[in-house]
Order: sequence, then C-alpha cells, then structure tokens
Amino acid sequence: MARNGSSSETYVRPVRRILIGALVLFLFAVFLLWRIDSPRVERLRAQIVDQVVPSFDWVLIPVGKAADMIENFRSYARIYEQNQELRRELQQMKAWKEAALQLEQQNAKLLDLNNVRLDPKLTFVTGVVLADSGSPFRQSVLLNIGARDGIVDGWAATDGLGLVGRISGVGKSTSRVILLTDSNSRIPVTIQPSGQRSILSGDNSSLPPLDFVENPDLVRPGDRVVSSGDGGVFPADMLVGTVVQGRDRRLRVRLAADYERLDFLRVLRAHPKAALDDPGGLVLPDADSAGLYEEAADG
Repeated sequence: MARNGSSSETYVRPVRRILIGALVLFLFAVFLLWRIDSPRVERLRAQIVDQVVPSFDWVLIPVGKAADMIENFRSYARIYEQNQELRRELQQMKAWKEAALQLEQQNAKLLDLNNVRLDPKLTFVTGVVLADSGSPFRQSVLLNIGARDGIVDGWAATDGLGLVGRISGVGKSTSRVILLTDSNSRIPVTIQPSGQRSILSGDNSSLPPLDFVENPDLVRPGDRVVSSGDGGVFPADMLVGTVVQGRDRRLRVRLAADYERLDFLRVLRAHPKAALDDPGGLVLPDADSAGLYEEAADG
C-alpha cells in the first residue's frame, strides 16, 4: 500500500508541474499575442475572436440574466420608493381634504348665519365658540366676544338654524352662553299653529320638555315652536324647534339648532329695555314671572 501511494505521488507531481508550466506558457503567449502591435497579429487576433467568441454565447447567458435581475431589483427599489412617496402624499392630501371639509362646514354655517331673517331692528355680533363646558349638570359654551364688543347679559344667541341660548356672564373679551338644554334654562315659547303658550325647561337632555302648556290637547308632534317674546328678553318668533313626544309621554322639543356643531354663534342685540342687570335672574324666572305663567296655565 505504501508503494502504491508513493508511486502515484511520483507520477502526479511531474504531470502537475508540466500542466502548470504549459498553462503559464500559454497565458504568456496569449499575453504576447494581444500585446504585439503588428498588422498580421491584428488579423490573427480578429480571426481568433471571430472563431471563439460566438461559440461562447451560452457562457454569457447567465451573465446577462444576472444583469437583468440586478436591473429589475433596482427598478423594484425605485418603484418601492415612489410608492412610499405616493403614500406620504396621499396622507397629506387626506389631511388637506379634512381641513377643506371643516372649512366648507364653517363656510356653510356662516352662510346660514347670513341668510337667516331677523327683525330689521335687531343687530348682531358673530362670535366663535372657544370651548364647551362638557358637564352633564351644566351645558354652556364660551364665545370669543365680550364687553369690548358690546355684549350684554341676557342677549339671545343663535347658530343660524335656531335659537341656542342666551348670554349669562360677560368678560372683557369672552362671554358664556347658557344653552337651552341646561337645567337652569327657562324661556317662554309659543307653539304653532295652535298658538299655545308654554315654558321650555332645560333638563340637560337633547329634548327639553314643555311645561305649563295651556291646552296640551291642541298640541301635536311636529308643531313648530318659536320664542314668544314675553318678558322682553328674547325677540319674538325666533325658531326654537319642533314638538315631539318623549318616551315618558311628555311633550318635548327637538331643537332646530345643531348642538353637535356649534362653531359660530350670532348674538342678537336686544332692545334697550331687554337688558338685564342681575346675572342671577338670567336663567331662572323670578317669582312674579313664574306666578304669571302658573296663573296663565291654570286659567
């Protein structure tokens, strides 16, 4: 066994050396052939290229496929980057669309405010709603207009669709509006077409009830409810809402004002005789007024 191994190594080494030497000589000859600057050698090189290169097309196929794969990958990377950029632009467009919708809604409300018809004797001041109390026991909003704008306690506020409430508390640059749904709110109203007088009493719900209705049998769901103007605090014939019947079988009012989107409010300048000096009497009727309404209801 040792002899066979040594004999094989004896033959392999010389053959390997011969092959390596021949390869080196061949490569050196090719180098010289490609370096010699002679017309004959140039023609020989051209003939060799013409004979050898076409037969090696199958070798270039994997190289071409690999180059195509690399180019496709680069193209995919560019498409991915463009897709990400389009996604970012789409997000920006969604934000712009939302802003445009909000501006459109605000514009619609302002147009409603401009189109509402009021007594020519009444003037108004439009304010922006800054904040909502958000309390289940007190419902009011804060406006960015106050004493510097001539706002006075007791003036009515509308959103262009219907009566919202009245001013209760005035600062230098802000004022608070007690909503009709507040539990302290009491306003005299008239139910049309029957002409029944009543008191709209807030109870912190979206459907405030009607109290002291003169003749409930003459009132039907769907009847129109407007301010009566009694007491001189609110202007007469301002839309409040429509009559509905609650689950408790009481007559209630579905308010015309959009309480879900109170963005702008119009504060009506009342007649001088309607100005109130006692903030404590703004939202609760005094004893004399309550007695008069109770007598009217009993009568």
